[in-house]
Parts: sequence; C-alpha cells; structure tokens
Amino acid sequence: MTWNINTTELLKTPRPEHPYFSKAYDFMESWQQGQMEFTLQTSGSTGTPKAIQVTRKQLTASALMTGKALQIGKGTRALVCLNASYIAGLMMLVRGMELDWELTIVEPSSNPMIGLSHDVHFDFVAMVPMQLTACLEDSRTRYLVNSLGKILLGGAPVGVSLQKGISDLQIPVYQSYGMTETVSHVALKKLNGRDVTGRYFFLPGIQYGTDARGCLFVSGEVTNELVVQTNDLVEISGNTFEWIGRADNVINSGGIKIILDIVDALVAQVFHDLHLVNAFFTWYQPDEKLGQKLVLIVEGSAELVVETDILAEIRAQVSAYETPKHVYFVDQFTKTATDKVDKRETVQQLFGS
Repeated sequence: MTWNINTTELLKTPRPEHPYFSKAYDFMESWQQGQMEFTLQTSGSTGTPKAIQVTRKQLTASALMTGKALQIGKGTRALVCLNASYIAGLMMLVRGMELDWELTIVEPSSNPMIGLSHDVHFDFVAMVPMQLTACLEDSRTRYLVNSLGKILLGGAPVGVSLQKGISDLQIPVYQSYGMTETVSHVALKKLNGRDVTGRYFFLPGIQYGTDARGCLFVSGEVTNELVVQTNDLVEISGNTFEWIGRADNVINSGGIKIILDIVDALVAQVFHDLHLVNAFFTWYQPDEKLGQKLVLIVEGSAELVVETDILAEIRAQVSAYETPKHVYFVDQFTKTATDKVDKRETVQQLFGS
C-alpha cells in the first residue's frame, strides 16, 4: 500500500485511515501549522535510547543542507520508505515540505519496492543498506533500482557484497554520516561513479574538528549551534574526513591497540571470499596474558561454518594481532528497536557477564 502526497496540497488532503500513513499525516499537519519544537527518539545503537528536543529551525536547516548538497529541489519525486517515527524517516517528510517535493510513502519493509508500479520513477530515496540489498537480490525489483534517482544510505555499514552491487548501478549512491542529535546527516560519502574517494565530505554550514583523542565533533544550525562530541575516530583533511572507527571499540591486546571496526572490515572481505553470509562482529574477552583477547562472534550454527577455516583464511590475509583467537557462534543476535545489532547485549547473553 502506498500514499502519494504533494506536500503543497497536504492541508487540502483528507487524513488517511491507514495507521502508519495517518501518523505521518499528523506530523506533517503539525509542521504546516507552525509547530516549533519536536520530540525525537534516538535509535539506541550507541547507547541507551532517549528522547531529545529539537527545534523547527534545526530540522529546516538540515533539509536545506541536503537539498543543496545533492541538488534535489522543488518538484523532486521522493520515495519515503524509512520509519517516520525516527529521524531518518521523519527528515524525508520535512525535506518534502520544505523543498516542495512529491512524496510516495510506503510502510517500512525489507524490500520497499515490492508493490510499486513497474513504470515508476523517482529522483531520490533514503534507505538502510538492508533494504537496498533486498531490492538488488529480488528478481522482481532488481531492474527497478536504477529508477530510484539518487540513493542515500544510512543507519548501518555497507557490506562488501552490497558495495559491489552499488558499483554496478547507473545512479549515484551516497552513504550518510550523522545521528539524531545532528537531526540526520552532517556528511556524505559517494559510493560509486568516477568521483569516489572513500572519504566523507561535510555538508555546507557544518563546523567540525577533533578532540584530544582524535574523535570528531560538529556544530551548526542543525545542532542549535551546540557542539556535539562523538566517539568516532577520524582523519580530517580539508572539508573531508576518513572514518577510522569508534573510540569505544578499541581494545588493548598484549600492549597493541586494536580498532574493532577496522578488523570487522577485514573480516568482512574474508567472509565475502568464503561466500559466507552470516552476520558477525569482533569483540574481546578478558585474558590473563593479553589483557583483552580478540574474538569473533558469528550469527548462525557452528555446524554450517568451520571455525578453523575462518581463522585460517583471516590469518592468511591480516596480521597476527588482528586475527581473532577464537570464534563463538550465536543462534541470533540481539537487536535494538531500530533493528541494529546490540553488540553489548549479545555479548552479555553469550558470556553471561
């Protein structure tokens, strides 16, 4: 089921009866009636979920930045397929109203293109990587992806297999960097085309820098001019940066600092080469000799994956200290409310502490 709405005609449009669409309508109605403050719910992917207050000015500034950076202005035909209860989906509604877009809203699902007309064409869509993966893997929708215009991905890393699929697309795909506290993204990274650099570029109007740890901080209209300090280790050059990993994902193993996010990227390539589709992440265990011992946690049955094969392949491609000392298997990872892997809770259930 879809709901097509020209944002300039919203107040002349009857409120939809469908519960999800009516909720989106209520937010858009309150926006067009001039509401100045809004309560947003953080995703909880890097901490405890919480409610935060943001202003209309912040949300407007974010919408205008995106429009300018991606050159998507008045008349843009946008597919809205992210949950409008969270910032990524909510900002699609705000962009639609502030930039005079035509919106096609669908309920969030793993493959939001199922059920859409085969001759549909859009100029812009925001998705999570899981959704784009599903669209590309489904024979019913694979050939429709190039009709989505510009694609903005966020909410999770882009895996090796998906990156290869993105490289074959004829339309531009961007990865976003941001959080609820910055009311959506403050930087973008091009994932395909000739101008791919592997670096994020800051959106216009964003001030930025790093603290003593090398972690990024940002400010601007989108933060109400307050400095938002992150735990993301970055290397800044000009108005671009390379994301290294999270400071709270760094362990000390035998006196050597290991950034788990970097190891995850190396292991992802190994999994791809071995044709393994299991979700995974690296973590640590206390160890008398090393202090913290690097381990690999894999979702799925140990019967389907041979631990020695995984470790041997990893060892062949990375340094000894970046090779996990053991592989643990979990039937199913614990997820957050927004369907992101809750690593700490998963580990707590696995090790019992």
